[in-house]
Amino acid sequence: MNLIETITERARAQRARVGIGVGDVSESAQRDIESACKFADVVLIRDSEGSRATGIETDLEIIYSESPEEELVRMLMDREIDACVRGTLSATKTLAHLRSALGVARLRRLSLLTTANRTPFFLAPVGIDEGNTARDRIDLACEGASYIARFGVRAKVAVISGGRFEDRGRSEIVDQSLADGEIVAERLRALGIDAEHYGILIEDAVGDANFILAPDGITGNLIFRTLTFLGGGGGFGAPVLTDEVVFVDTSRVKTKYSDAIMLASALVGNVDR
Repeated sequence: MNLIETITERARAQRARVGIGVGDVSESAQRDIESACKFADVVLIRDSEGSRATGIETDLEIIYSESPEEELVRMLMDREIDACVRGTLSATKTLAHLRSALGVARLRRLSLLTTANRTPFFLAPVGIDEGNTARDRIDLACEGASYIARFGVRAKVAVISGGRFEDRGRSEIVDQSLADGEIVAERLRALGIDAEHYGILIEDAVGDANFILAPDGITGNLIFRTLTFLGGGGGFGAPVLTDEVVFVDTSRVKTKYSDAIMLASALVGNVDR
């Protein structure tokens, strides 16, 4: 059974109560959300202003709030829902409420993607403010590897940097990126994590590894956007790396949310409740 099949089966078995934040979504997106009922009991959290008038007819439970970002997090922390998906709500507002509720200064996320030929892999960092130092990337890889183990999978980390190994000397920026990549990979191996430095050859890395560690958050975000919005790949969402709750982050540009709901449902059995 491959990773996606494992997640699908776990989601069906858990059938968690999953909340998703929605604004004015298209009819096709709403129908896609409704299709996730085979994996979870889905609850919509919507802005009270205008949503009642513009909402699409649905049999799903809907919670209206003047602050849907805050309400989504509150319901999660109060265990009124088992897990949540950000959906189309503001990332800035929603993640700020989540950081406050968890009492942390920052959040780390791990994205699950598939290539155009449906090869699954995890990617981090994906937040533009994440992974800006070698130390941060090492910590993120360690947390990510531990998280991946929840699916019964051993992480194999591919450390990506800014050039081929033979490109040393062409640019100080590339030289530093390659040096950092070596440091990160060596440190991860010393910590018992299967890791290899691939330079810039992400196309080789995806064939060998299941966890791609980008040079920084901006690059990781560009990889995600290029693959999912231009390259025919798929994005399941990015779970926040915490043992306390299940929160799956998504892009507001995304039009298919059933896979993120499925991922959230599958993760519910692996948190401290």
